[in-house]
Amino acid sequence: MDLFSRSWTALLAAVAELSDEDFARPSGCTGWLVRDLVCHLVIDAQDVLITLATPAGTEPTRDAVTYWEVTEEPPTGDDPLDALTVRLAAAYQEPWLLKFHLDDVGSAAGRAAGLADPAARVGTRDEVLTAGDYLSAYVLEWTLHHLDLIAHLPDAAEPPAEGLARTREMLERIAGAAFPPSFSDRDALLIGTGRRAPTGAEEAELGELAARLPFVLG
Repeated sequence: MDLFSRSWTALLAAVAELSDEDFARPSGCTGWLVRDLVCHLVIDAQDVLITLATPAGTEPTRDAVTYWEVTEEPPTGDDPLDALTVRLAAAYQEPWLLKFHLDDVGSAAGRAAGLADPAARVGTRDEVLTAGDYLSAYVLEWTLHHLDLIAHLPDAAEPPAEGLARTREMLERIAGAAFPPSFSDRDALLIGTGRRAPTGAEEAELGELAARLPFVLG
């Protein structure tokens, strides 16, 4: 729960520091500008609020790791929901409006997470998780999207180190394999999720794991 808060707070702070010009830069998400990614974060924050307000009375069916579905094809930006996000982002017109909306909804999501009982069961995507597992799953979401946000912003603050480490741990559990110890957490995540291609030397270090990349999470 604490790591969720630190990861989310760091991501909100990174968005707050963006200049108007930054919103028109590409993000690390294929087909999305930074403004599109920030709009997606508004939707994510709404999902957190909805899920934490959706109690479930049955046993959990997923945990923080099995919450994620793995596909083989990286997103192209052509998915209807992805395209809708782009249109919604454009409708804000002024970057400060998008910043305001994310701060408003995002702050509420952070407060709701802080008040949640980790053992409470919640429902989302036709699955049941404890609130603690659900929020732990979102550490991965926040960390990857923080990397996406700053992909072309070299002076922007990185995600918290503990969030990077935890996300790497979850990705390795999802993959059923460890990335080479020589890989930084950041590089393991970028390469492992297809956000960048490995160099020849990195591919050699990956060995058989290279043939299984990327792990596209949704």
